[in-house]
Amino acid sequence: MRYLIGLALAAVAAAAGSATEVPVAQSGPFRFTVTLPATMSSAVDGRLLLIVSRSSDGEPRFQVSDGPSGQPVFGIDVDGWTSTRAAVIDGAALGFPLDGINDLPAGTYTVQALLHRYETFKRADGHMVKMPMDRGEGQQWSRAPGNLYSSPQRVTLDPRKGGTIDIALDQVIAPIQPAKDTRYVKHERIQSALLTKFWGRPMHLGANVLLPEGWDTHPAARYPLFIYHGHFPATFAGFREEPPDADLKPDFAARFNLSGYNRVQQQYAHQFYKDWTGPNFPRAIVIEIQHATPFYDDSYAVNSQNSGPYGDAIVNELLPFIEKKYRGLGEGWARFMYGGSTGGWEAMAAQVFYPDVFNGAYIACPDPIDFRAFTVVDIYKDKNAYYLDDTWKTTPRPGHRNYLGHVDSTLEEMNRLELVLGTKTRSGQQWDVWEATYSPVGADGYPMRIWDKRSGIIDKKVAEHWRDNYDLGHILRRDWNKGLGQKLEGKLHIYVGDMDNYYLNNAVYLVEEFLESTRTPYYGGEVDYGDRAEHCWNGDQTRPNALSRLRYHQMYMPKAVERMLKTAPTGADLKSWRY
Repeated sequence: MRYLIGLALAAVAAAAGSATEVPVAQSGPFRFTVTLPATMSSAVDGRLLLIVSRSSDGEPRFQVSDGPSGQPVFGIDVDGWTSTRAAVIDGAALGFPLDGINDLPAGTYTVQALLHRYETFKRADGHMVKMPMDRGEGQQWSRAPGNLYSSPQRVTLDPRKGGTIDIALDQVIAPIQPAKDTRYVKHERIQSALLTKFWGRPMHLGANVLLPEGWDTHPAARYPLFIYHGHFPATFAGFREEPPDADLKPDFAARFNLSGYNRVQQQYAHQFYKDWTGPNFPRAIVIEIQHATPFYDDSYAVNSQNSGPYGDAIVNELLPFIEKKYRGLGEGWARFMYGGSTGGWEAMAAQVFYPDVFNGAYIACPDPIDFRAFTVVDIYKDKNAYYLDDTWKTTPRPGHRNYLGHVDSTLEEMNRLELVLGTKTRSGQQWDVWEATYSPVGADGYPMRIWDKRSGIIDKKVAEHWRDNYDLGHILRRDWNKGLGQKLEGKLHIYVGDMDNYYLNNAVYLVEEFLESTRTPYYGGEVDYGDRAEHCWNGDQTRPNALSRLRYHQMYMPKAVERMLKTAPTGADLKSWRY
């Protein structure tokens, strides 16, 4: 899950300069007019966003979130927009958390507009869709290269008095420079034949590869492969060869109520480098996969009607490429996965859908693994995702809490923001990617809604499709005694905090109940909970969450090696990589 990214980016915005005060034409209805650069000769499609911030510091485009500090945003679709006409954001434009711009209180604000650009895809299923292609940033509309935006400007406005505010998209986000290879970290990118065929244009998969100590001096060694699933990684995260920066100005991590967390991260990243190159750490290849889609910063590592055959592309194209180039063992007994949140779900899903390809999954704080507890919604029994089923009162369902249970966002608020950021499941955010991954394709070529984005009413036909194809708890119950159980014995290890911010522990309870009931075979794995631990607790009972989340490799790789030694087939190479 990726809800905290908007809050993190807000800190970056503080470095920007102050905005220029501009006048407001006090005539006519209240509205904003936005223009493209006159030099643009071709028409563009996309989502035009207007952000209005009370703050005079930083850029409003980095201040959007569904949390208490989020600033108002309004959006409209633009199709075939040219520099010869202005786009208008008026009272009809959908907003969050305000319904529209007419609900803005009179006052002085910093305003900024941004165009999230779409391109047209002619997919192999016959549908033509307009989507935001990832451009190396991991589907972040506020910093996607090629997006146009305006310089922030200060305005004093009063919707009751009317008036027009003119905004020019005078800036463009620059391309991202590719990460550089080092002795230990390599960066790979391949064109996927499967995905290229599906999307009707070249599509790629990438991997950040962490090579073991001694890889270059042991040319005869062949190595196990570990996949660290998670969100889009620009380079290999949490691995720092140089010592921590003694001059680094300490930040404050509101999530953990911890000062100097940036220093802590550098310390732990450097410690991982020392562990990795030390004498007793497992010698293996670790990869982080880059598989951003037009819907999100990654594909959820499964095949999908809307996103395409990403599961097959990863398993049958990317992994063989990596293992051949970097001398992987290339067999299922020597492949493991781990990850948290989205990465936790991906690790479990890939293990369930490709049970022979991997030998174990270490699954931390996974996105909902049983849709009877899709966070706090039972998509099969509940009628409405946003409100409890009740005759006489309307009680909102919570979306985000802290470890004491205090709620700061509801499900409706989270989904409303996504609808403002992008219609037709194009927001690039969490609830939309679940829909894009799990739903069938609609008649218009876009994902069918699991529930109406405005009302919250659940579509039971779509829920059935979700259940039969992606509800991991349901699939385990359905197929365990049809041979799946034998293939998964000893491979599923699940960890979650019992106060997960997004209520992800609820689904784990349901899956644990089934796993513990299994016989012939018994599942033989592990399910563990962190007391009052928030997202994303990963099984370490000895450290606070803020620290344990920085030690995924050290926690899981030794466990996996122990399993390899017990389960490797006769004649397997258990020596060349153990030096």
